[in-house]
Amino acid sequence: MKGRVIVLGQIDGIEAAALMVDGRLEDLALDHSHVMEFSPGAILRGRVERLMKGQGGAFLRLPDGATGFLRAKSGLREGQTVLVQVSGAAEKGKALPLTSRLLLRGALVIATPGAPGVNVSRSIRAPALRDELQQAAEDALSALALGDSAPGIIIRSAASDADIAEIEAELTQLASLAAAIARDEDTAPALLVDAPRPDEIAFADWITPPPGAVMREPGAFEQSGAEDALRALRSPRIALPGGASAMIEPTSALVAIDVNTGPDTSPAASLKANIALIRDLPRQLRLRGLGGQVVIDFAPVSKRDRGTLEQEITKAFRRESAETALPGWTRLGLFELTRKRDRAPLTAFLGEG
Repeated sequence: MKGRVIVLGQIDGIEAAALMVDGRLEDLALDHSHVMEFSPGAILRGRVERLMKGQGGAFLRLPDGATGFLRAKSGLREGQTVLVQVSGAAEKGKALPLTSRLLLRGALVIATPGAPGVNVSRSIRAPALRDELQQAAEDALSALALGDSAPGIIIRSAASDADIAEIEAELTQLASLAAAIARDEDTAPALLVDAPRPDEIAFADWITPPPGAVMREPGAFEQSGAEDALRALRSPRIALPGGASAMIEPTSALVAIDVNTGPDTSPAASLKANIALIRDLPRQLRLRGLGGQVVIDFAPVSKRDRGTLEQEITKAFRRESAETALPGWTRLGLFELTRKRDRAPLTAFLGEG
């Protein structure tokens, strides 16, 4: 199936959304409530339970007895009430990662409670359009008369092809909700805004010009090929061109990746296999829900070709939304990178193959 297709429905009884591009699965959103107390994106009122100065943050008591960790927030004191948002997934038994930088995401607008100001996405380059969007956002925000509780507004790139009325309507909805959050004065831990559902994530983040088709009828995952792609991801093995392959195996400490050339062990085959793995690696980690420390044992290459691999890795992760750092080569010739755990592992939902 050519083009962009958003697939909505269920897989193994779990609400899900999948993004297919030219028949290939590119992104996935699953209902995390099956595997986590609070899903990424949920906004909570928490209470500081214990300061961890050596770790640059604090443990927070959350609703229903859950625990979260808020990193690098100065001026905290024990017993203090803090508004936070779940920023990613936690391993079983560990505290939920939290941020005090709250975001309410829409398809056209992002509202930022407690961080005022109006900004237009840098990807919108036309000066006249930028000025028009900036003025429209400022006028719509001013008309709400929210005073000191007025949030910040970010006009997203998708707004470049939207009607001003659509932008203003979404801005009004999100800004009003953000202002209500900013005015919150209760102290008991509570859930203030639930995490977005998979379909809400799809329409907020995947609808880019052209928007493509939407499939939501029964059997949509099977008909689109998304179900087969998900089943394939349960296996640690990835087939690469020329009979090469790679194994992606998460452990409790790190994600280990091994590249094998197959029957052709020539330098050219090694370089080809490594590059093929690199170009698909951001997608593989994203779909498998893997993050933390990632260690890659590439097929053997010369030191000269290591520079080529570094360039390919930088290029591959340049547009990846999850925070990624590339420390580089170890003394043993492995390549290290770190990726933020922005979602739970796929195996937590579907099990291992």
